[in-house]
Amino acid sequence: RTALLGGAAQFGIFLTLLGALMLNWIPGFDFSIRDAASIGIIGGADGPTAIFLSSKLSPHLLGSIAIAAYSYMALVPIIQPPIMKLLTTEKERRMEMRQMRYVSRREKILFPLLVLFLCTFLLPSAAPLIGMFMLGNLARECGVVDRLSDTIQHSLINTVTIFLGLGVGSKLLAANFLNIETVGILVLGMVAFGIGTASGVLLAKLMNHLFETPINPLIGAAGVSAVPMAARVVNQVGLQANPHNHLVMHAMGPNVSGVIGSAVAAGILLSML
Repeated sequence: RTALLGGAAQFGIFLTLLGALMLNWIPGFDFSIRDAASIGIIGGADGPTAIFLSSKLSPHLLGSIAIAAYSYMALVPIIQPPIMKLLTTEKERRMEMRQMRYVSRREKILFPLLVLFLCTFLLPSAAPLIGMFMLGNLARECGVVDRLSDTIQHSLINTVTIFLGLGVGSKLLAANFLNIETVGILVLGMVAFGIGTASGVLLAKLMNHLFETPINPLIGAAGVSAVPMAARVVNQVGLQANPHNHLVMHAMGPNVSGVIGSAVAAGILLSML
């Protein structure tokens, strides 16, 4: 059930895609369907996915989309709490969730393999994104490549981040960045992020009407892919309403499923466009 919240947060991607196409009615904007798809993926709040998709569909917008995606990921503590509080009551925010069950190492090893198999079989275009994500999980959980796992988590990720920043920066030419389309991308990115947050919260509220075991609607906001920032923000808002309400581990379920969901959404857009 909580994994579905990560899927609900992807509504922001597809609604923003339509919003980007509607901007073409305003003079100065000229977004193609491929451009609109690249802009919409900002709503997934997953920087690598946004860069991957825009590099395939709209390389000329890569710099603007990457800046928007990472800017809103950094602004999660500012953007999400007002939306979460607007859509929930004090009683809902105070709701405590029961302790989750213990997960065995065998399950932790089988999970990335199963997810990768299903993705490769059903949506091959998303396999590179899902594959890298699951490779990191498998290396960490299998317990037999500790040295490689440590390298991936520290020195390798730092090196990749440096080169990624340099690569994105090389696309930020003034002629391509300082224009009206960049303003539109930044506005649409904010809209996408807000819709994704609201969709997760509203689905959680709907689930509470359909199932006997209630869940705190706040964790639906963690369905956006900003890991683990969104889960921490959910926990902070929950603690403000109830000092004994620790939601961070419950929120990590929608948070991780949101990463998978945004990669799947990117794969769908890539295969269709």
